[in-house]
Amino acid sequence: MSNSALPIWGAPPSARYEQLAAPLRPLFAHILAQAAEHDQTRASLAGVIQQLTALGLPRWRLPPSHGGHGATLVELLAVLTELSAADSNITQALRGHFGFCEDVLSAKDPAWRAKWLDRLGEGALFSPGSTEVGNQTRGDFETRLHRDASGTLRISGRKFYTTGALYSDLINTIATGEDGTTYSVVVDLKAAGVQVVDDWNGFGQRLTASGTCIFDSAPVLDNEARPTQQRFGHGQSFFQLYHLSTLAGIARRAALSGAEELSQRARTFTTGNADVAGQDVQLLQVIGEVASQAYAAQAIAQQAAQRLEHTAQYVIAHDQPVHDDDPQVALAELEVCLAVNPVVDATLAATTALFDALGASATASNKALDRLWRNARTLANHNPRVYKSRIVGNYLVNGTLPPAQWRVGVAGAG
Repeated sequence: MSNSALPIWGAPPSARYEQLAAPLRPLFAHILAQAAEHDQTRASLAGVIQQLTALGLPRWRLPPSHGGHGATLVELLAVLTELSAADSNITQALRGHFGFCEDVLSAKDPAWRAKWLDRLGEGALFSPGSTEVGNQTRGDFETRLHRDASGTLRISGRKFYTTGALYSDLINTIATGEDGTTYSVVVDLKAAGVQVVDDWNGFGQRLTASGTCIFDSAPVLDNEARPTQQRFGHGQSFFQLYHLSTLAGIARRAALSGAEELSQRARTFTTGNADVAGQDVQLLQVIGEVASQAYAAQAIAQQAAQRLEHTAQYVIAHDQPVHDDDPQVALAELEVCLAVNPVVDATLAATTALFDALGASATASNKALDRLWRNARTLANHNPRVYKSRIVGNYLVNGTLPPAQWRVGVAGAG
């Protein structure tokens, strides 16, 4: 066994993890081989996501009775880090789906839980759809629910950041009801009155289909409207930690791609330390430091995942819905806040420093190594990290718990 084949990224998160992950790794390798080309051509990921669905990845958290493995959050986030090291676009495209799975597993209404466990077990894929762009008041939603003359519940509005919608069957979105209550609703993406527009124009995560979804009196599936207060209490921590696990995978790819490029580099400089680039001690040090940054990012994310797993078990086992102000939920949020900045810093450093070990040829567009930094920078901007350390400091100094589920928009008159 060569040194490069040793599992240097840490021990697996459980005794069974290798057995669970092994069937997915050949497809991960195939995804990696296409990642650079896909980034340049904006190729659809629908086929690859269908293959992952066939292998059961979207069902990992579900119980065996519904085609899953009953995977822990630590196991799930570990395999998603591996997937992100192949192509972080795919991981991000599935984020809303895994969030809906978490919501279903935590649900207190047994009929609602059973219904959606069945649909998930059958292979249905979900995308998210809560954010609206424009000048709407912060915390409010202009997307509306209404009933037509026949009594059918319908939705009208426009959402952005509907990540993965082009690859999904259903969208879990948010709208304001006629009674002024904010509801979580499920809409069939193929229903009349639904239009998905691939207008995401960010410089990173180009293939995640994170664009617009338009509802024009589209029917709400099964006339279902569920108050958002019933959604899983650890959602804020889950979605943020999902990003961190994705970032850790990007950092790992930076180390591995940097090592591969250096091993193949023939040209050297007169100012270097060896006639073979792969023997130059300074260049080897750069790759080793990038690997250390990747290792640190993963270790920090996995430590926070341990806390989130405890919180998820608590939420699932609780008789009533658990909200943001519960100490267990707040504790998970604080640990994730602690993790955000070191993981982001390590990943951005890794995706930049890898070029220091390589020549100018490494910037060739066909290699698309710049996608690693672009993807990391884009993910790091999704939830403002500048506030995370303040939240932790405010708790340590003043005992103030993290703020409730945050919303984006324009401040109201009050």
